[in-house]
Amino acid sequence: MASRFVLVFALSALLFFSRSALCKDSNPIDDDDDDLSFLEEPTDQNDASPHYPDPDHYNEDNYDDLENFSDFDEGGGDHEDAYKEPEVDEKDVVVLKGTNFSDTVEKNRFVMVEFYAPWCGHCQALAPEYAAAATELKGENVILAKVDSTEENELSQDYGVEGFPTVFFFIDGVHKPYTGQRTKEGIVTWIKKKIGPGIQNVTTLDEPERILTSESKVVLGYLNSLVGPESDELAAASRLEDDVNFYQTVDPKVAKLFHLDPEVKRPALILLKKEAEKLSYFDGKFEKSAIAEFVFANKLPLVITFTRENAPQIFESEIKKQLLLFATSKDSEKVLPDFQAAAKLFKGKLIFVYVQTDNEDIGKPVSDYFGITSDAPTVLGYTGNDDSRKFVHEGEVTLANLKAFGQDFIEDKLKPFFKSDPIPETNDGDVKIVVGNNFDEIVLDESKDVLLEIYAPWCGHCQSLEPTYNKLAKHLRGIDSIVIAKMDGTTNEHPRAKADGFPTLLFFPAGNKSFDPISVDADRTVVAFYKFLKKNASIPFKLQKPTSTPKSEAVSDAKESQESSSSTNDLRDEL
Repeated sequence: MASRFVLVFALSALLFFSRSALCKDSNPIDDDDDDLSFLEEPTDQNDASPHYPDPDHYNEDNYDDLENFSDFDEGGGDHEDAYKEPEVDEKDVVVLKGTNFSDTVEKNRFVMVEFYAPWCGHCQALAPEYAAAATELKGENVILAKVDSTEENELSQDYGVEGFPTVFFFIDGVHKPYTGQRTKEGIVTWIKKKIGPGIQNVTTLDEPERILTSESKVVLGYLNSLVGPESDELAAASRLEDDVNFYQTVDPKVAKLFHLDPEVKRPALILLKKEAEKLSYFDGKFEKSAIAEFVFANKLPLVITFTRENAPQIFESEIKKQLLLFATSKDSEKVLPDFQAAAKLFKGKLIFVYVQTDNEDIGKPVSDYFGITSDAPTVLGYTGNDDSRKFVHEGEVTLANLKAFGQDFIEDKLKPFFKSDPIPETNDGDVKIVVGNNFDEIVLDESKDVLLEIYAPWCGHCQSLEPTYNKLAKHLRGIDSIVIAKMDGTTNEHPRAKADGFPTLLFFPAGNKSFDPISVDADRTVVAFYKFLKKNASIPFKLQKPTSTPKSEAVSDAKESQESSSSTNDLRDEL
């Protein structure tokens, strides 16, 4: 009897709770334990339609080349998992890790360190040159080493590594970027200058002609003695300048051949260049820091014509701010004189660069990168690769205008310029189109939780992500508080949209748009994106499961299936 009572009670309780469950809306998805597999089910063919323009319309090499110009290549984005490193004889290259890095740079006076990634094409090209340099310099009291940044992430972050390869040279534990050429000869020459005496003596009258003929820029110190404090200061300054050779003399006749007055008070110093401004005379205190500062400010041409070869000289300079003149070769004849005159006023403060826009190999990709579309001469201020802000000069290219613009640029009084495609006339798709000029309106809307993909039309990983992203947007199109958006990062910019690579996914929570966006590190599936949004959205939302197939349709489908099965059986019987 007791057992029957317990059984009846249990069945009653089960029916009660089952009825309660049936009374609730079973469609809303409230937590991550629910079955979300329906999110991955195909919806319709539109999910797979590309949202990118034809990749053939773009020349990916242009973007790669521009990265080569600034040596900021392959610093982010996705990379192939399977990669086999080429075989290089690196027996003389020391492998550094977090466990031996500090001891190596502290116990050896001269150490060159390359931070690399195995998948990086430029690292692969450098590897044999770097290894050959290490072998040639063996026994020279210098160590060439390398760090695999994909394995030593924390160590790389400690040294601010953002692109590959990044090469530092350590002297007594203090590091400085390597700015020489990426060849065996360039590396060896650069290092020997660093670890050698730094200056060469000029004692005969036939040497000046050879030096001035073969070298593009040189420094001569006219001293009282070839040894002692004056020579020591000159030698110390020479080690701070990588691409200028330093010489010293005590001979008045030699000094005259270098365009110094033989009767000038010693120590004296001159910098000679094969440029429009050939001679620069030093008038400061004869000490290491003052000499190095003088050479640094005067060694560059007044105006550098942009080429592949001198791009590192521009982008890796300690002078970060640049004024770039974009003009055709014909127009440059009219505006370059004023541009050069302005360059004299800002020596050591700004780098002046001329980009020949009618040069298809260099001018076009550089112009595209900076968003220059006008055929007329255009001047643009650029803060360098650290924050990459741009400022467009409005008005004619005259000395007075350039002087005012340059001064405002130095004093940070200018309003930045950002590239933007035209705002789309309609924007009714599940994935909203964001451009530079509607970014604030869509992405920074405080009433919306916004997921933004920054992509490149030529990016294969972006194209692979596209069906998933479209499907996510389709599922969430009924949620008014959520916006799924995308922006072409090659033609649009915004200070709040920093792309480390393509694709970059950023989440801007509602009510928190003044803070930095959240980087999306979820798996690239609809379910993972959905869970990320549920966790991080400021405005709670409920997603309705698709309604099940109506019974009549199900019966019809079952009948069709049965007829099909019967037909198959009949056919099988006939066979």
